[in-house]
Amino acid sequence: MPYTFPKSAELFARAQNSIAAGINSGIRKMEVPVPLYFDHGKGSRLFDVDGNEYIDFQIGQGAILYGHAPEGMANAIAEQAKKGTHWAAQSVLEIEVAERLQAMIPGADLVRFNNSATEVVLSALRLARAHTGRRLILKFEGHYHGWADEGLVGFAPPPDQWGSEDEPTRLHPSKGVIPEVLEQFVVARWNDPAHLRQRVDQYRGQIAAIIFEPVLCNTGCMVPVPGMIETIRELCDRDGMLMIADETITGFRFGAGCAQKHLGFVPDLTILGKAIGGGVPFAALVGKKEAFAKIISGEVVHAGTLNANPLCLAAAKWCLDEVIALGDSHPANAIRLGNKLMAGLRALADQHGIPLRPQGPGLVFHCAVLKAGAAEGPITSYRDYVQRHDAPRWATIRRALLEEGVRAIERGLWFISLAHTDADIDEALEKAARAFARLG
Repeated sequence: MPYTFPKSAELFARAQNSIAAGINSGIRKMEVPVPLYFDHGKGSRLFDVDGNEYIDFQIGQGAILYGHAPEGMANAIAEQAKKGTHWAAQSVLEIEVAERLQAMIPGADLVRFNNSATEVVLSALRLARAHTGRRLILKFEGHYHGWADEGLVGFAPPPDQWGSEDEPTRLHPSKGVIPEVLEQFVVARWNDPAHLRQRVDQYRGQIAAIIFEPVLCNTGCMVPVPGMIETIRELCDRDGMLMIADETITGFRFGAGCAQKHLGFVPDLTILGKAIGGGVPFAALVGKKEAFAKIISGEVVHAGTLNANPLCLAAAKWCLDEVIALGDSHPANAIRLGNKLMAGLRALADQHGIPLRPQGPGLVFHCAVLKAGAAEGPITSYRDYVQRHDAPRWATIRRALLEEGVRAIERGLWFISLAHTDADIDEALEKAARAFARLG
């Protein structure tokens, strides 16, 4: 029988009496039929308060690369907790973690730590403006760089407000944003090198940096088209802009050197979050020494009471050592498992007449559901995604999968963790077959 969620529903009703809207991150309210409450997880599995067991492909929005509750990580955190949870001072751990990042990531000459990738984005943009003496930042439609005033400019505007082909809107999805912030950005279309050139030339000499997700994971799952990354690097070198790779999602998922090594480029600054801490609040800014000059001199303020917190550092050290130990075997197995799952989901969907179209590099992928009459083929840009993806129908499919014990992200994204196995994929496809049969 499909899962039911009475205890989660009861807790959500109770939470609304003490927590604004009943949840602590707005996106969690998207889950239907109710935001779920969980009791524990282990490896690739998650267990809710109603006793339902899930094969988890949401994986903490990508943070749990290592699976739920790995014993080694728990022991590392526990040992540090016995020594102290916070000193607002230095520890050997921060040097050890920084040195690992230097050894792993091509563009990591120097490192600074924060508690979330949203903070790191703000640090990177501040640093870029100080480094160049320019005020504008170029970002791409559909790319997510945290939930702050700067991070969401031009992220996901509705079609009637997304601007022209040449001038994408700088709309921010939240009320209460400082209006002047929007004027500090130039928005370009992803996977269109010619349009990027046009936008950079239009504002030549005024742009401090280009920031981007190397693989666009936050809107669909769109790998860069040939020439896209190369054009970003070329233009940054030509005009003295900083190239900022937001690897919050792709970091360590694509191997020890992150997506930049996997795709073959070296940015000036890199934003790391999620998997670097394995689920604890930890993030890092890494990059070339010259890009850090204004922080080194003290001209750019970078601060935070909980920066380089020893509990988080203990977790991060364990996480990085796990990735290092995998060597060249990672990410090949995650890619293989993801491709197997994508192919299986597509075959089942075809069998039941569901226009489900998984796409992505396997270790992370997105399930688009084509609208009636929509064209086939890869989705490569935000506007293409909005025009072709049937989001309400995906929500129905996602709920059916959830009720059978397969958990994907509400917006259609799936992650493969290091804890997933062939047996997990086989079982997930068996459960998906039941879900799709019910939908059919």
